[in-house]
Amino acid sequence: MGKATITATSAKAAQRKALATCDAAVDAVFKSYPAPLRRKLLALRRLILDTAKATKGVGVVEETLKWGQPSYLTPLTKSGSTIRINRIRSSDDRYAIYFHCQTGLVAAFRDLYPNEMTYDGNRAIVFDVGDRLPQPALRHCIGLALTYHLNKPRSVRAR
Repeated sequence: MGKATITATSAKAAQRKALATCDAAVDAVFKSYPAPLRRKLLALRRLILDTAKATKGVGVVEETLKWGQPSYLTPLTKSGSTIRINRIRSSDDRYAIYFHCQTGLVAAFRDLYPNEMTYDGNRAIVFDVGDRLPQPALRHCIGLALTYHLNKPRSVRAR
């Protein structure tokens, strides 16, 4: 399993890499999705990388596969909790962004945005291919995950 490291502080580099991965295994996973699903997952990937770039303390984002899913980690700063993205159980029209189920992040997201997004238990936010991403809310949630170890919100700490 290879890894691709993307410097979130380099806007041009992050934008160039938003549509093509450096890691052959991650690239193969994206290529395996049907085109509409692939476009949505690449847009979600781009949002993760853009949010990382704009979020103080995140630093370098590493893209790799965990459980066969594109995953995003903060290995140098260790600021965040791993974020994964994937289709929903071989569905061609549903996909999700996954968070560590023991962090309380999804519960905090649900408290912050009860009507803006659909949640799957304590581990994921789920989307339909035909829907637009709720960019401001999702960007905030991604930022909270990428800085989880730096600034655990009180609502997350209490869980």
